[in-house]
Amino acid sequence: MKLSCHAAGFLDVADEVLALFCCQGDQPTGDTLEKIDILTDGDLGEMFKSGEFNGASGTDIMLRRVPEMAAKRVILAGLGDKDKTGPDAYRQAAGRVGKMIMRHKAKSVSFYYDGPDVASVAAAVVEGLVLGSYRFLQYKTDKDKERDKIESLSFVVPQRGRLRQAEAGMLQGDLVSSAVVQGRDLAGMPGNDLYPESFAGIAQNLAKKYKFKCRVLGPAEIKKQRMGALEAVGKGSDRKPHFVVLEYHGHPKDKPIVLVGKGITFDSGGISLKPGLGMEEMKGDMSGAAVMMMVLATVARLGAKVNLVALLPLAENMPSGGASRPGDIITSRAGQTIEIISTDAEGRLILADALDYADTFNPQAVIDIATLTGAALYILGYAGAPFVGTNQKLNDGLRAAAERTGEKIWELPLWNEFAEQMKSPVADLKNSGGKPSGTLAASSFLKKFVKDWPWAHIDIAYCDVEPSGKPYVPKGPTGFGIRLLVDLLCHWKKL
Repeated sequence: MKLSCHAAGFLDVADEVLALFCCQGDQPTGDTLEKIDILTDGDLGEMFKSGEFNGASGTDIMLRRVPEMAAKRVILAGLGDKDKTGPDAYRQAAGRVGKMIMRHKAKSVSFYYDGPDVASVAAAVVEGLVLGSYRFLQYKTDKDKERDKIESLSFVVPQRGRLRQAEAGMLQGDLVSSAVVQGRDLAGMPGNDLYPESFAGIAQNLAKKYKFKCRVLGPAEIKKQRMGALEAVGKGSDRKPHFVVLEYHGHPKDKPIVLVGKGITFDSGGISLKPGLGMEEMKGDMSGAAVMMMVLATVARLGAKVNLVALLPLAENMPSGGASRPGDIITSRAGQTIEIISTDAEGRLILADALDYADTFNPQAVIDIATLTGAALYILGYAGAPFVGTNQKLNDGLRAAAERTGEKIWELPLWNEFAEQMKSPVADLKNSGGKPSGTLAASSFLKKFVKDWPWAHIDIAYCDVEPSGKPYVPKGPTGFGIRLLVDLLCHWKKL
């Protein structure tokens, strides 16, 4: 999509579609809407009075051939209560506008904005439009699959003095939204194309393109590192585990923040086989690794003044004669023994080795993200991600980033009772504590591999996939966590 910004009056914007934002009220307010009310001979005011359209959140209306306006069509996008309008309201409105203009076969749109926080609104508009119009089409052979694609977006401000802010916002929105698109694409790829080795190859190409470091540990190096938990998960597959280390240096002195992402490229459940119905969705069990890879790549592209390491443990969890069995006892990189109760509780195993390896970087903080537990569905559903953390400043930073990005998270406790569930009578730990408090028991298992650095764990199971479709999150993989963590790292403060 071609992006541009320029300064002009709203009457002079000559585009297929001009989008304007409206706050909720009983009449059109502000110079722009009042002028349009006059140009429409009072029709807009009548719409507000009747309730046909009044700027309420989630409502939009299209006007055609408004006299004296150069744009062919004008969309008024509702933001809701003016006092509660933040960046996500603009993001959602832009997502709805994108869907509307695609239905009307328009190829270009201009958003006119005459208000404060130009950079953040411009970024939100780009994210909303790009992410809302996303479709996973890589495997479609229809030659007309791109026919409804939006080709250009322009952000228009009334004064030239605001252009620099608009340009900065659009650049950030473009980089972040393109990262989310690639994260969604990876989560949509089938397991026959995306497996540990091919995922590692994608990471290498991305590092070369955006000039950060990439190191791949193959099966022999994983064994040398004594990553027994990662090895155990991948034993049943012909596609052997890999471990990717990405590094970005944006600050000469600071300790790095280490990002860890679960990368199960397909999860059959192993010997503890999942039900067949819906198993095809488990190609997305690598979403955590995709998120962390794209977060590091985006922060590198933005040139943020932080040092980052991303650790991506990659494996395919399959049943075979060589697969790990329930009842097996394995030894993790940390030296702790683990009794395997369920081979379908594999994500915490590969994260255990990665969290232990994270300590070799002397981190200032470690954050992991994973499609970890089915139990997360019964905490927040598809709406957001539960998280736990050991440092209040880190937890507060995550919440602030969630507020800015609209990616909802909710902090849960790490009580001793949950850790008790993960004790084994025959080993140091077991990898499953049963159904009660499954998300927190799994989090407590991970905490056993955390050292004395600040740590946060985000469980994106279920919010990694949107079941029905929202304004800027179509049905399917969401890329949840990319915008959240990029925002956190771009606003990073030493803990």
